[in-house]
Amino acid sequence: MNKSLIDARRARVGVFGFFFLAGFVMGLWAAGLPSLNDRLDLGPARLGSVLLLISGGALVSMLAAGPLVDRWSSRRVCWIAGPFSGLVLLGPALASSYWALAVLAVLFGIGLGVTEVGMNAHSVEVERRYGRPIISAFHGTWSLGGAAGGALTSLILRAGLDAQVLLIVASVVVPFLYVPAARLLLPDPPEHTSSETEGRRAGSSLGWGLIALLGLAAFAGHLSEGAAIDWAALHARWVLETDPAAAPLAYTIFSVAMTTVRLLGDPIRARLGSVLTIQLAGLFATVGYVLVLVAPLTGEALRVACAWTGWALAGVGLATVVPVLFSAVGAAGGRVGRALAMVTAFGYSGLLLGPAVLGYVAEASSLPVALIIPAVLAAVVTLAGMPAIRSLLRVSAPAAPMPEPVRD
Repeated sequence: MNKSLIDARRARVGVFGFFFLAGFVMGLWAAGLPSLNDRLDLGPARLGSVLLLISGGALVSMLAAGPLVDRWSSRRVCWIAGPFSGLVLLGPALASSYWALAVLAVLFGIGLGVTEVGMNAHSVEVERRYGRPIISAFHGTWSLGGAAGGALTSLILRAGLDAQVLLIVASVVVPFLYVPAARLLLPDPPEHTSSETEGRRAGSSLGWGLIALLGLAAFAGHLSEGAAIDWAALHARWVLETDPAAAPLAYTIFSVAMTTVRLLGDPIRARLGSVLTIQLAGLFATVGYVLVLVAPLTGEALRVACAWTGWALAGVGLATVVPVLFSAVGAAGGRVGRALAMVTAFGYSGLLLGPAVLGYVAEASSLPVALIIPAVLAAVVTLAGMPAIRSLLRVSAPAAPMPEPVRD
């Protein structure tokens, strides 16, 4: 077995570790929010401001991380960003006031943003080395990490312990857990330093127009995903008038469908190709949202089943959007940091702005009217994603021929 093959397999394990730990950190943070709110007596407005500061820090750092990846390599950025993102959990854990939390929230967001760009950039490098789709499973592992963080927080609270203590312990332990994962990442290739001109020439083939089209597809996909995360259960309770205990099943069905397809979706993309996959992604998500919208118009016996089916189809479709877009950027060759950072920031903006925009529209009209927005944007995933990926495939043919596939 040659060294390149060994490096690729080791790096794949390392990237799995990064995605799981990044999801785990987010799961700990999200699940610990109620306890943090109670401890500092924040209230909805100040808690919303903290979340906005985290998102702002993440967005700014994503844009800065792209050039860092291109200059230093994704491996070096991951070595720094991963442990830092775990360490800055200590800030929210020890914050003694709202104003201290506000400052420390920005640092936490910076850690999240740089890690996001670094590990995604390295994932496309590993996939390029493999010569076949492997990225989707990484994102499924991120979801599993988030679920693990939330479950651990729930267990700690049920045991009568303090979530603040868990965050403190995690901020000390998680940085060390990143180290063995980082040691497995691909070594920096010699051309990263010696062929700078060639790398810039290959990377410069992704113009701003193409990046904007990719960003639009990512924005549309993330906004549609955010709509399901924040509004699926509320739609079930308010519009379908389900039992309070049954309402959360709407989001659970969406989440399970998305995670399952991400974990198992790489062979599907290998068989169908990126263009057809992104086409089906938007189609499935759009049909899913249409079923959710028409569910209240069906009979009482069918409306819940119709909505549940819709959320499942939306999860199936949206699961592949980010892996396909990132993989296409990586296949174009050259240095991908700038392009991935921009596409990631576009997508994160959709995840950030979507729930708030839908809330304002729902307040002014109704929640079903608000959900028309993600239904339309789900179609935009296909309309923007297909031409963007076709363009990237034309770029990738001369710029980055794929190696022989790595066999597990």
